[in-house]
Amino acid sequence: MAFSAPKRRGRRGRAPMADINVTPLVDVMLVLLIIFMVTAPLLNAGVPIDLPDSNAKPLAQEPAQVNLSMSRDGRVYIDQSEVDPGTLADRLAALPRGTDGKPPLVTLRADKTLEYGRVMGVMGELNAAGFNAISLVTNGSVEAP
Repeated sequence: MAFSAPKRRGRRGRAPMADINVTPLVDVMLVLLIIFMVTAPLLNAGVPIDLPDSNAKPLAQEPAQVNLSMSRDGRVYIDQSEVDPGTLADRLAALPRGTDGKPPLVTLRADKTLEYGRVMGVMGELNAAGFNAISLVTNGSVEAP
């Protein structure tokens, strides 16, 4: 049974309702809240790495890029999934290529405590697999030592 304002008789007919219906507003706000709760954890980098400092200018993000990470203990990750030792070349060969056959841009995030030789070994594997565009990720806007 719905309640409504009493009907007025006369020339004007019904009186206009002055109530605001907030149900659609609440529905939209709850949907936005759920979307933000789901996407917020995805914005963080999955592999904790202590990046070296640099005062280099940031590069533009490309939509089709591969994130390669090297943790402090030397483990290698491709887009947050760990790569077993010795299988990096196979995993790199399985990465999708562009429509023109060019490989995607690779961003390499390596912990600053890693030996230079280990980082160069991974970069050599990338080069052997045909990935020639490699960006090294650092902490920006910090004075370099």
